[in-house]
Amino acid sequence: MRPDGYNECGGEGMGTDGATYADQKKVFDDLGQGVLNNAYEGYNSCLFAYGQTGAGKSYSMVGYGVNKGIVPISCDEIFKRIEEQKASSPDKYQFQVTIQMLEIYNEQVRDLFSKTNPSGGLKVRMNPKSGVEVVGLTEWPVGSYQEIDERIETATKNRTVASTNMNATSSRAHTVVTITYTQLELNAKGPGKHSEKKAKMNLVDLAGSERAESTGATGDRLKEGAAINLSLTMLGNVITALAERSNNPNKKVLIPYRDSKLTCILQDALGGNSKTIMVCAISPADINFEETVGTLRYADRAKQIKNKPKVNIDPTEMLIQQLKEENERLKQQMGTGGGPPGTVMTEEEKEAMKKQLEDEMAAKMAENEKMLAEMSKSWEEKLKEAQEKVRMPCFPTLPPCFSAFLDHWAGCCRRRERAIRAKAPRD
Repeated sequence: MRPDGYNECGGEGMGTDGATYADQKKVFDDLGQGVLNNAYEGYNSCLFAYGQTGAGKSYSMVGYGVNKGIVPISCDEIFKRIEEQKASSPDKYQFQVTIQMLEIYNEQVRDLFSKTNPSGGLKVRMNPKSGVEVVGLTEWPVGSYQEIDERIETATKNRTVASTNMNATSSRAHTVVTITYTQLELNAKGPGKHSEKKAKMNLVDLAGSERAESTGATGDRLKEGAAINLSLTMLGNVITALAERSNNPNKKVLIPYRDSKLTCILQDALGGNSKTIMVCAISPADINFEETVGTLRYADRAKQIKNKPKVNIDPTEMLIQQLKEENERLKQQMGTGGGPPGTVMTEEEKEAMKKQLEDEMAAKMAENEKMLAEMSKSWEEKLKEAQEKVRMPCFPTLPPCFSAFLDHWAGCCRRRERAIRAKAPRD
């Protein structure tokens, strides 16, 4: 008997009826592990589950009981890797992990770590530096799997779920879990100068699309279903537009991110700086044929999207790396007389080219080295230099001629003052 209640016979992964069974660990190894690997390398990543209600999205993402889903398994694996890194290099790396959880219910953003949310939900806005952000969303720093598991359990209790004819615990809102994983390589650029690499993982459990006649929804359940279907339609429009832009790079395509809160929050994950995986949850029942086909078409459009993710390192660190690469290229060009590496030139041609370009390359390299030295300074060094500049006198030492002029002018002022006092009438 397996821990999750299933029997296995006839080989690994086979159920009693001969059907192939993929347990939670198998699903994580195939999908969730890729998200973690991207985060370790410094890439933003996203994994979201889509499908009709009751198809198993929440079970795959969050799990139930001992059957941990992708979210808790990912959290556990993160801290296992951190412990391994600390054991192998205790003084080389420092790690920071934070978690955020929100749900989008009837187009209102709610903080799942808070029992009280403002009327109308939290505001979503575009930050010029950090991109899309949810104002007032709680971000919890966590130092172990036990801490993050407690946070997830608390947030899960605050989720909006309800019973329908198709699912006894149907999610009535979209849930977004954001884990920020920061790696600091200590003293990578010298004493007190650290190298930083940061990645965001968005794990999204979408509410399932549903039909009112199948779910038997009425009243509030019917309104919730309408809001869910509307936001999923907006998500489909965004995916279609992104697929069209990927297939026609020269065509100007408007991406309707602002049509819903869901697409606005997932803007980077869908068509920006992120590696994204989509999980399709489908039902084997023949009565759900149309929903299954619609889900597969949805996934087919999503597969056509082509993102261009990049490693999230500090912009200054990136510029330093580019300057170092440019200096290496200049050195190679100086060694070949200014031509590209591998160029075959005679000695006379090399000498003539060197004389022509040596001064220019040397000046460029000196400028790059100066910029590298300035950017490589730690915060403490920059602060110390600024404080020393403040303590410097405001005026430089005056030349002798100007000092003599000031003395003469001051003497004239004193004599004039005495003359005025002498002429003044006395009482």
